[in-house]
Amino acid sequence: MTLIDVNSERPGNPVDTIEVIAAQNDWTFERSGDDEITVSIQGNWCDYHVSFSWMEEIEALQLACAFDIKVPETRRTEVTRLLALINEQMWIGHFDLWQAEGVVMYRHALLLAGQIEASDEQIGAMLEHALESCDRFYQSFQFVVWAGKSAREALDHALIETVGEA
Repeated sequence: MTLIDVNSERPGNPVDTIEVIAAQNDWTFERSGDDEITVSIQGNWCDYHVSFSWMEEIEALQLACAFDIKVPETRRTEVTRLLALINEQMWIGHFDLWQAEGVVMYRHALLLAGQIEASDEQIGAMLEHALESCDRFYQSFQFVVWAGKSAREALDHALIETVGEA
């Protein structure tokens, strides 16, 4: 049930646009249905598996980017602290820890209510921000999970701005 009755049809499925973008960039992708696609994209630290889901009922395109890090039970509390610190820095999207799987995930949604079509630029910006955010904080998660660092120590390392190249 909606508060406002609108008799309109959406011009196109945004997942179709993502499939075209993935094909143009030679990314590996898999369509698991009309409303879902998963794309594999190489990041600076690992390959990211980015899932896009079109949620017709709320007219939103959701992006979920899984990290290649499995968080053991013993480090989940500190990773949760790190998530809170990182999410304070985020303007767009956020990071989650899926407790059942122990997987860190970046998530963001693009609302497209009112027959709005997602442009290539919007999808590109959404994807670019996701990859930049994942690359920026990937090592922080590794420091907490594998090096036993505190959330604050790990985040401080990620926020150091590097100048130049070696």
